[in-house]
Amino acid sequence: MPQAAAAENNATLFEQYLALKEENPNLRAREAATQLGVSEGELLAARVGTDAARLVDDAQAILEAVKPLGEVMALSRNDFCVHERKGVYDNVSFSQHGPMKMGLAVNPDIDLRMFMNHWKFCFAATETTRGGPRKSLQFFDKSGTAVHKIYLTSKSDEAAYDALVTKFTASEQPNFIETEAYPEKPAAPELSDEQIAAFRADWAELKDTHDFYPLLMKYKLDKHRDLAVKLAASDQAYEVEPSSVRAVLELARDKKCEIMVFVGNRGMVQIHTGPVNKLLEHNSWFNVMDPMFNLHLDEAHVSSTWVTLKPTEDGIVTALEVFDSNNDLMATFFGKRKPGIPELPLWREVVNALPRKA
Repeated sequence: MPQAAAAENNATLFEQYLALKEENPNLRAREAATQLGVSEGELLAARVGTDAARLVDDAQAILEAVKPLGEVMALSRNDFCVHERKGVYDNVSFSQHGPMKMGLAVNPDIDLRMFMNHWKFCFAATETTRGGPRKSLQFFDKSGTAVHKIYLTSKSDEAAYDALVTKFTASEQPNFIETEAYPEKPAAPELSDEQIAAFRADWAELKDTHDFYPLLMKYKLDKHRDLAVKLAASDQAYEVEPSSVRAVLELARDKKCEIMVFVGNRGMVQIHTGPVNKLLEHNSWFNVMDPMFNLHLDEAHVSSTWVTLKPTEDGIVTALEVFDSNNDLMATFFGKRKPGIPELPLWREVVNALPRKA
């Protein structure tokens, strides 16, 4: 589509968005985009020139400049789970592994694993909320799907944010982006009995949890993690009731067991480590609503939940892996741990209390 036509279409899109917001002031951008039949990135681009600005498409440079903002709220999500964590962007580093550029932020609060090849479009945005203007940095992949967002909090340095936006504002400010769809998920591989036996044997020889993804790639299961857990031996993975998502959080709260909560998408894995306390149910969503950590998980889209047991040099590491209605990984729960330290016995108590699938 010619640029002039794209700009005109997005001007109309922005008008449609304003009409939607007038009808429902609490409508979130992702939901509005779905109703309007566009990606969230395309909708945000339509706001450029009003309450949003295009930043240069250099997410690494922007992320390296976030620390002076002080405490912010990091938000990463997938279709059915949202992970929000407050903290300071410190210890941010990047590295190249073959064709993949990786990013890390390793801190007690902001703990991120970033797959930078999927970070395409960068924006600054200001939303009007009941509490006043809410400023953010927002990052999208090539399809216009949100990868990560950074929101200012009451403790953020707003002047530092404004300086960052000024520094990284793109010279051109089109009100549209040209998105590109990702290929469809490949068909699940059909493994022979011999391959399944080899897969289980390789699982039994794992030395580190980070070795699990290469194992999945070896058997072409990296896009089908749900199948991988089903193919595992009964002492490597077993299914528990879908209610285990709620149960694991309630048990962790009641037993005062510190946990790790991983939520990701194709460009990001965001991690919370620590306790969970305030748990709330709202419609189909089960939520953690603590001062520094919020989790929003749509139980209506939980298709299956599995306990996995992976051998490491520090002993068995136990996880609860939650799959959504698309059979994609929705969230993963571990007990709090660090390399070199065995798993918390209290976490195993929590997992052993989860009801097995009948």
